[in-house]
Amino acid sequence: MTAAASTPKGERRRAALVEAAADLLVEGGFEAIRHRAVAERAGLPLASTTYYFDSLDDLITAAVAHRCRVDLDAGKAQLAALGTEQRDVNTLVEVVLDQLLGEDAGYDAVLLRYERLVTTGRRPYLRPVMRAMQAEFHELLTEIFARSGKPLDRKRLAEIIALVDGAVVNALIEVDPDPRAVARAMLRDALS
Repeated sequence: MTAAASTPKGERRRAALVEAAADLLVEGGFEAIRHRAVAERAGLPLASTTYYFDSLDDLITAAVAHRCRVDLDAGKAQLAALGTEQRDVNTLVEVVLDQLLGEDAGYDAVLLRYERLVTTGRRPYLRPVMRAMQAEFHELLTEIFARSGKPLDRKRLAEIIALVDGAVVNALIEVDPDPRAVARAMLRDALS
């Protein structure tokens, strides 16, 4: 963080830029994050992006971390509301898919979510953030399964995630894709 961002006004501006970049990321992927677009979305001067961030990569990293945090916080809120009673497989499947695919089941939203994951391979500077968030995400999923009466070890959790990811990627290339429906069917079979 730059010295300018250490003032309350600077922190607010930096946060506005990060939130704007994260919103653009969700709406249009990495290509949507450009200095001008972020500044306009945040309602700040164009120069503010380079004033508060050393590079576009730094801004993208902050946006990815912010978006991951928003998703994790939503997942933790959903977990807190679950309670500890066992739930049927259909309910568990929907909760897990909310975490893996997001609550917006639309084609574009799912595609952009997977694009963010895959693009990490081409943007090595994102790997540390994604690894840290992945660890928290796996803890969240493990707790969801445990509270639902279906505890999983790390290996089985990795298999479940891989199953859903494979189903989604294959569904994305279909003529009339419905990735969530395909993933739902695969996950329901795997958990039954």
